[in-house]
Amino acid sequence: MGALDGLLSFFIGFSTFFLLICLIWVIIRHLRLNPSNDRSWVNDNNKMAEAKFEGNQVTIRNVRDFSWRTSKDYDENWIDVKFDLSRLAKIWFVLEYFDPKRKQMAHTIMVFETDEGKRIACSIEVRREKGEKYHPIKGLFKQYELIYVWATERDVIGVRTRCRRNSITHLFEAVVLGPGNERRMFESYLNRTNKLRISPEWYNTITNTCTTNIVRHVNEVYPGRVPRSMAILLPGISPRILKRNNLVKMGDSIDEAMENSKIDDRAKIWDGAVDFGDWIRSK
Repeated sequence: MGALDGLLSFFIGFSTFFLLICLIWVIIRHLRLNPSNDRSWVNDNNKMAEAKFEGNQVTIRNVRDFSWRTSKDYDENWIDVKFDLSRLAKIWFVLEYFDPKRKQMAHTIMVFETDEGKRIACSIEVRREKGEKYHPIKGLFKQYELIYVWATERDVIGVRTRCRRNSITHLFEAVVLGPGNERRMFESYLNRTNKLRISPEWYNTITNTCTTNIVRHVNEVYPGRVPRSMAILLPGISPRILKRNNLVKMGDSIDEAMENSKIDDRAKIWDGAVDFGDWIRSK
């Protein structure tokens, strides 16, 4: 029995040592993984935007302008868009709930508008490879790169409101404190977009998401504007913090504001002739 016990102890010890070595190898391999902009991307993530500044003018290249019939059936189109930075006048906040039954999970988008009504949206997303699907657990382990998708409203908001069966999308006008902060926010987004072209980053479900990046941009322009909150990690529960900190225009009642801000029904009957952004804002 003594020899058998010794042999058993040896195998247990060897197995433990082997598992420890495997774990160390996995950790080292994980730490050595580097993000890249050179992969086989899905079509709607295929091109990265780039901002070219010239005085008060900026040209945003590779703006997505797809015509979506369904989430899988679309006409692909990429355009360049010019903006006069001195005319930035408004910022809009889009909150999309993927599933009304899971109120914690949501996606956030920012839209920038000039005083002449010209708009462009930026959606901060995982950059998916062909055949790849997003999962929040995978997002913790260097599985997806981060991308700033600049797009027309009819593309990035249209696909959510017109093609996704279960999602519910809200549109709010942001409250911007201090003159010129609209421009500074826009430039902050554009500079980060350019940085990601040179230095790609991993998306992380907790630390590097659509909402955590929005908060960074806001607090960069207006330090302390958005306090720490669980709503940053779970943007679906953000309406209360949005109202409490006067981040978007809501009025007196959150419930009423959430109902009035829905744009899905309006988007679904878009006539295709009127500008999509004007259409969803008209009641």
